[in-house]
Amino acid sequence: MSRRACRALALLAILVAWREQTACAGGLNVSSGEAEESRRSDGGAPRDVPQRHRRSWVWNQFFVLEEYTGNEPLYVGKLHSDVDKGDGKVKYVLNTGDIHATKRLDREAQAYYTLSAQAVDRITNLPVEPRSEFVVKVQDINDNEPKFLDGPYLAGVPEMSPLGTMVVQVAATDADDPTYGNSARVVYSIIHGQPYFSVEPKTGVIRTALPNMDRETRDQYVLVIQAKDMVGQMGGLSGTTSVTVTLTDVNDNPPRFPHKNYQYTVQESLPVQSVVARFKAADADIGSNAEMDYRIMDGDGPGQFNITTDEDSQDGVLLLLKPLDFETKSSFSLRIEATNRNIDSSFLSLGPFSDTTSVKVTVEDVNEPPVFAAPLSRMVVPEDARVGTSIGRVSAHDPDNINSAIRYSIDRNTDLERFFNVDALSGIISTAKPLDREANSVHNLTIFAIESRKSIGRGVALVTVQDINDNAPVFAIDYETLLCENTMPGQKHYLSLLHMNNTNYNALILYSAFLDTQRHCIIHSLHTWCGKLHM
Repeated sequence: MSRRACRALALLAILVAWREQTACAGGLNVSSGEAEESRRSDGGAPRDVPQRHRRSWVWNQFFVLEEYTGNEPLYVGKLHSDVDKGDGKVKYVLNTGDIHATKRLDREAQAYYTLSAQAVDRITNLPVEPRSEFVVKVQDINDNEPKFLDGPYLAGVPEMSPLGTMVVQVAATDADDPTYGNSARVVYSIIHGQPYFSVEPKTGVIRTALPNMDRETRDQYVLVIQAKDMVGQMGGLSGTTSVTVTLTDVNDNPPRFPHKNYQYTVQESLPVQSVVARFKAADADIGSNAEMDYRIMDGDGPGQFNITTDEDSQDGVLLLLKPLDFETKSSFSLRIEATNRNIDSSFLSLGPFSDTTSVKVTVEDVNEPPVFAAPLSRMVVPEDARVGTSIGRVSAHDPDNINSAIRYSIDRNTDLERFFNVDALSGIISTAKPLDREANSVHNLTIFAIESRKSIGRGVALVTVQDINDNAPVFAIDYETLLCENTMPGQKHYLSLLHMNNTNYNALILYSAFLDTQRHCIIHSLHTWCGKLHM
């Protein structure tokens, strides 16, 4: 018989012994009666099996340690049937019934093995026990360290949180048998991250260990958490993971102006709606906790300025609402307030969440052009005025404080024929050529006012030429009149003929006022004259 068969018989014998014991304790019990029943093929009498008393396999639970590294096969146990009296008449298929493990076993790969056992009469080779199955359980050893399958972890907790605030829960798994020994019983500890955080040994819950941690001082911590099996005892295996904890921001910092006074200078020519100044109240918070609103609390020049918030930078932007005039007001003083937009009532004790500063705006003078007393000057001059006649005066002044002298001139593009002159110092306008109302009745002159710094102002002089009776009546056409030769003195007789040209006489206008006694003369004269025309 081969060695392998011997081992199989031995294993079968051990399995028989185990089943017998477990049957007595309410466990597995395979009797000979059950065997006979199992051999029935059609519910009738058993085939080829002699009648015998009730017998049973007898074995205990088989266990074998995993990861055995010896050179010889590892003995597991022995199968036994109560029919075997030890006289060698019973033969086990596994030879002696001894069971050995011939390969290195891994419980995490396969936790148990189910084997089949058979006992036969050594002489007749007939079964003396029904075929049965038995289990060899692989017994666990602590050969797997705990592992954090979800690590590394990222977590966040609000800054200024109370002591013991939960941050995150970590979990390690151990592939060893949780039902046997302490190989899979894990405890947690913090290797790196104290004294800021702690971990609960049994649950893996990480909590804050210090109160009022400030994000503005430090905003991130990297913890190293260890999980150790064997309930943390000496010789246990361990695994680690990292937990990156970020302190999230809360509104615990009020806005503060870096300076209590600001000064800005702008030119008086600055257009309306232009930016006068930008300044910012510092806030150590971030995001919506750093958003703020600005307002002008008080100051001179009401309505002169407005202030808004630049939503991207949170700057206060001071805007000009009305034109500036250095000569009228050369400086403005304002008081500005910045207030957090989203105030957390939990931190009101750290407030107030607002701050004020003073802003002075100085207006810088610019060289402004001369200004005419009247932008439009109306003047009247008769058309027969002699050359050199004064017709009016324009006046301009320098709006700057230095009040420079003004010189005047005419824009000759508006007086191409040079009908007028202007005195450079006095601004008096006079005629330079004879005027003719019938040729040009209105003259629209542009007058330049130039001050010493070459700044030019412009005004308009509208000169109307007044009509005089300097034209005799003129007939629009030439007339030809015919009189009868025998017309009496004092008689009224008018005959007017208008011909369009020498060859066409289709148009004839006849006006006649005469006495009835002269009718024949008039008619005769017309016939005679008309006859001459057609000759």
